[in-house]
Amino acid sequence: MKNQVRDLRTAKGMTQEDLAELIGVSRQTINAIEKEKFDPSLPTAFKMAKIFELPIEQIFQFV
Repeated sequence: MKNQVRDLRTAKGMTQEDLAELIGVSRQTINAIEKEKFDPSLPTAFKMAKIFELPIEQIFQFV
């Protein structure tokens, strides 16, 4: 699954650690999501959508 997490996070001036703390996951999880090695759970995706103020579909795209 393709995603825009890195671009959205950096646009908000956040580190991986900042985003991880807000969502309640590890920095390594954020890194794996950004590198498209790990797909987030639905609750994690919803938390990201709330933080980035975007629909999940604009953050994550099925290829």
